[in-house]
Amino acid sequence: MTEEAHLREQICMLAKSMFDRGLTGGSTGNISARTPDGGLLMSPTGTSFGRLDPARLSRFGADGRQIEGDRPSKEMPLHTAFYDTRSQTGAVVHLHSCHSVALSTLPDVDEENFLPPITPYSIMQLGRVKLLPFFRPGDPAMGEAVRGLAGRRTAVMLANHGPVVAGKDVEAACHAIEELEATARLAMLTRGLGPRMLTEVQVRNVVTTFEVEWDQ
Repeated sequence: MTEEAHLREQICMLAKSMFDRGLTGGSTGNISARTPDGGLLMSPTGTSFGRLDPARLSRFGADGRQIEGDRPSKEMPLHTAFYDTRSQTGAVVHLHSCHSVALSTLPDVDEENFLPPITPYSIMQLGRVKLLPFFRPGDPAMGEAVRGLAGRRTAVMLANHGPVVAGKDVEAACHAIEELEATARLAMLTRGLGPRMLTEVQVRNVVTTFEVEWDQ
């Protein structure tokens, strides 16, 4: 099996795993990854994460032109914004995960640091998550909003829509977006109960120990 063939299988396997566990439903969500030759693989428009076909993924060359596969997701500008502004990005995942969307609708959420410091793991895998305003699905302005961050964030939360996470590879991006949803779920479960959060000193210790991009 070639490296690209393995990547195609991995994309579909990870997407199905997230679908099977209810992290995104119906034909929602999209996923992309860099190919060994500098091109891009992306889930096609209108497809379900539970039924992606490795042979039908949208395939782009290093010049950005589509060379095979089905028509790509309408959220492609959102993905390319991460690739263009963060050279280390190897994959991007976007979900419509329930708890993160619910948290994004609440009026007192910190736009610069969307997730509360409940555990160290969201800090380690995501850094600060930026909450962006609502955009119509497929609106190219979403990509422009990400470009406006100039590569300073690995993850954003689209208000009333869903999270988008960039990672060094497709497995890392999937793990990170799952951590985002898990932390949002904890935030919703403990809301109003006065949970004990990590202190600023504890957060700083995590940031320093694991060399997290934080003060940007």
